[in-house]
Amino acid sequence: MRTTPADVLRSLAFYAAFYPGTVVFVLLTLFFTPISEKAMRWSVHGWSWYHRLCARWLLGIKVVIEGEMPNEGLLVAVKHESFFEAIDLPNLMDWPVPFPKIELAEIPGWGRAARQYGIVAVEREQGAKALRKMVADARTFAAQNRPLVIFPEGTRVPSGEHGQLQSGFTGLYKLLRLPVVPVAVNSGRLYHRRWKKPGIITVRVGQRIEPGLPRAEIEARVEAAINALND
Repeated sequence: MRTTPADVLRSLAFYAAFYPGTVVFVLLTLFFTPISEKAMRWSVHGWSWYHRLCARWLLGIKVVIEGEMPNEGLLVAVKHESFFEAIDLPNLMDWPVPFPKIELAEIPGWGRAARQYGIVAVEREQGAKALRKMVADARTFAAQNRPLVIFPEGTRVPSGEHGQLQSGFTGLYKLLRLPVVPVAVNSGRLYHRRWKKPGIITVRVGQRIEPGLPRAEIEARVEAAINALND
């Protein structure tokens, strides 16, 4: 898709509004953290809402949700094509727990705010010890009835392509013994580039998959469901 002058202007307006606003919301989150958990959650959800607002009115991007997003202590496996769905998670669910890379959790300010909100940091190079900590943290959040949101491909995958599911996803599915709800997203064609484009981003909620399936079956079912908008 060719970039137009209008795409450039919309994107510049978006960057000028969203990133300074992000700084404000991070500071609000840090301020509210020792005072009130409810206020801290409000600031995080406010940031996500502000991002959706900027995307809608500055970029011309509308979000359509097909199905009902879960709000309980289970695994939610989301297709990852751009930063859009990562930022939009608090809009999609009441109090989700994402699995960001440990490097993101170490960003000054943002990392502290994210940890206070609740995340399971992924340390890919630390082996079994890191996996045990991830599982323990995930079980704690699941016991609080918070949905655990993971990008099973491990990284952003260009729109229209199928990424390989990472072994860590299957390991978590096996060890946590929780149901999985796969979610397809097609944000990459509009948002996964410097100059973003207007249009509709669809979020399609797949059928719930119960725990206990063999590795090959759970991987095949999740891969098919999260790529439903690419076929």
